Amino acid sequence: MGAINAVVNLAVEGDVAILSLNSPPVNALSQPVRAGINDGVKQAIADPAVKAIVLICEGRTFIAGADITEFGKPPVPPSLLDVEDTIENSPKPVVAAIHGTALGGGLEVALCCHYRVAVPSAKCGLPEVKLGLLPGAGGTQRLPRIVGPEAALDLVTSGQHMPAAWAQSVGLVDEIVAEGELKSGAVAFAKKVIAEKRPLKKVRDLNDKVEAARGKPEIFADFRKANARKFRGFLAPEYNIRCIEAAVNQPFDEGMETERQLFIELVTGVQSAAQRYVFFAERQAWKIPDVPEDTPIIPIKKVGIIGAGTMGGGISMNFLNVGIPVTIVETKQEALDRGLKVIRGNYERSTRSGKLTLADVDQRMSLLTGSLNLEDLADCDLVIEAIFENMDVKQEVFGKLDRIVKQGAILATNTSALDINEIATAVKRPEYVIGLHFFSPANVMRLLEVVRARHTSKSVIATSMQLAKRIGKVAALVGVCPGFVGNRVLYARTLQTNAMLLEGAMPWDIDRVIYDFGLPMGPYQMADLAGLDLGWIKEKSTSSTIREVLCEKDRRGQKTGAGFYDYDANRNQKPSPVTEQIIKDFAAKSGLPQRRISDEEILERCVYAQINEGAKILEEGIAIRPSDIDIVWINGYGWPVYRGGPMFYADTVGLKNVVAKLKEYGPKLGSDFRISPLLEKLAAEGKRFQDLK
Repeated sequence: MGAINAVVNLAVEGDVAILSLNSPPVNALSQPVRAGINDGVKQAIADPAVKAIVLICEGRTFIAGADITEFGKPPVPPSLLDVEDTIENSPKPVVAAIHGTALGGGLEVALCCHYRVAVPSAKCGLPEVKLGLLPGAGGTQRLPRIVGPEAALDLVTSGQHMPAAWAQSVGLVDEIVAEGELKSGAVAFAKKVIAEKRPLKKVRDLNDKVEAARGKPEIFADFRKANARKFRGFLAPEYNIRCIEAAVNQPFDEGMETERQLFIELVTGVQSAAQRYVFFAERQAWKIPDVPEDTPIIPIKKVGIIGAGTMGGGISMNFLNVGIPVTIVETKQEALDRGLKVIRGNYERSTRSGKLTLADVDQRMSLLTGSLNLEDLADCDLVIEAIFENMDVKQEVFGKLDRIVKQGAILATNTSALDINEIATAVKRPEYVIGLHFFSPANVMRLLEVVRARHTSKSVIATSMQLAKRIGKVAALVGVCPGFVGNRVLYARTLQTNAMLLEGAMPWDIDRVIYDFGLPMGPYQMADLAGLDLGWIKEKSTSSTIREVLCEKDRRGQKTGAGFYDYDANRNQKPSPVTEQIIKDFAAKSGLPQRRISDEEILERCVYAQINEGAKILEEGIAIRPSDIDIVWINGYGWPVYRGGPMFYADTVGLKNVVAKLKEYGPKLGSDFRISPLLEKLAAEGKRFQDLK
């Protein structure tokens, strides 16, 4: 006995063999791990002194899933199914000893063991759905046989983790052993199995729970109906549901075949490729080529926020949530009181859903101090300005902060579009100025655009990225230009949607196409929700745009019961004949001929214009990588993750096709429209955005 290979070891204690894996960081099921388990179990079986086998992992976790870097590559034996057969058909009991997380293939391996023990902090789950997949090694067939089809449906379509106590309550875990004593506890359990001559418990042979659900199709129909909105557009949840149906209605081996067929469809499809791409893109976004990992970090122990409105309040909550004290400054007591009340109200709503206790609310609010004096920000390590978009006012505020706030502190702006280089001219320490563009609602939205100005120091960048991670955001480092990355790409789409309104498309046509593509709502629904009067000044309105005309008629969106759409008392929308006439009148004045615009043209003009703008952003160095643009649009604008972001989507369509279509639409795209030279070059060379290094 001893080393099976570089990552798996076999030792014997009395009559129990201990097969231990050590493949950092998460003991993923790479080929060496699979081979080591397979050979180790066979060696233990062949040893007459061994009567039971314990499978345990070194490091911080049990097997945390497949090695997804192997996806798309030729398979190297043994397969995971081969390993599972070796374990499940062992004539000697195999006990899985679980700590950390047993996820995906890790849980599937544990389900093939005859018994499972776990420490109290351990968790189990099948999160494949998050990568556009389903458990492809029997997880969908074995799990419902233990936890029941209803619980299995929830687990495989959400990817959520099951705590050890719950897993024990449903029989998934046979025994909880003391924290920190997993090995001794698992060996003691194995000895008990030997002494009591317990049978080899094969999960595949448990049928009571699946048989109880047979002939009850409403279980699945009701589940699909209850989750229709959440699963919209995604293939993987539906395929997972079909696998649980197969577990209920088919013999085990047939169910395994169904699972295999559906897994292959997903793993070779575009949706899973997109979701796996996003998985890696989120991790890549943290890596800044010219900011070394050992760049000094500025300790952030206290944060100041200027502005207690919707954005300022939401931004504050991010820091309070992780225990960082916040001083929030307003100009008037009434505005400050209102802001503090909204923050408390947001937290109290979370108590109703069980996410927080009242004690949690009090603890977070105790970290928040309201003030009417900028001088109270003097000792802050980071100050974020979150006032309205006016360059003169922002420069005035930064000039004051420069005189008040201690040296070495970061001065940040939440501007969504203004030139941060210009804002930085108001201070004598431009290297400490950075953009932290939160998205509304700032306490909910995952995206943070970290905007690097001309003089921003690497230490300030590194600190901002680390802080973003600390407060649970997905960050992308971007450069200064109008609208940065997210809003600049949005503006490219807006130009096309507004142009198509004048050519004959109606708002509801455009919204339907964008919604069907997978975004949460179309641009005109979003405008009505946000309020058409954002930035509109009645006294300066000249009926020069459709939006201005709607505002002048007091059609300012959902809040007034009418905007682009008409709304009933419950804010249900319907196409508006008033809006239709306004658009037609406006189009007549513009002299543009009216025509029917196909769904295909609406989608292509919107999305391909965004792709083209993304290419320009890359040319200019505003974004580091194409995948960073995709991360911005997925996390800030609701781009469907199963389409991988606009740049990934362009690769799936083919850049030659994108360029050809943009040339075909030609003048309709606008007199200022130019195809990106980078996009044309990549298309001509038959390359993808993913080929850019």
